[in-house]
Amino acid sequence: MLRHEIRPGRAVAGLVMLALAAGYAADAAGLWDAPPAFFVALFTGGLWAAVLTTWVAYRIRRRREARRASREKDGAPASSSGSQAMR
Repeated sequence: MLRHEIRPGRAVAGLVMLALAAGYAADAAGLWDAPPAFFVALFTGGLWAAVLTTWVAYRIRRRREARRASREKDGAPASSSGSQAMR
């Protein structure tokens, strides 16, 4: 199975949108009388949470890649002979 990049910011944004949809559905069904300001606050706060999550994940990924690159640089040098040099 191919590995793919995990994007937690998108997951947070998706959860916020699901919460908004559930709130609108409950309001439309008459189960909950929510003020419109609540939905605006949930939307903007959720987007900011997604941005913050994306930024933290980006910083962690960059730090991990830098650590991995420094370990590879400190390792044994690659051989210049063989099939890899021919490509």
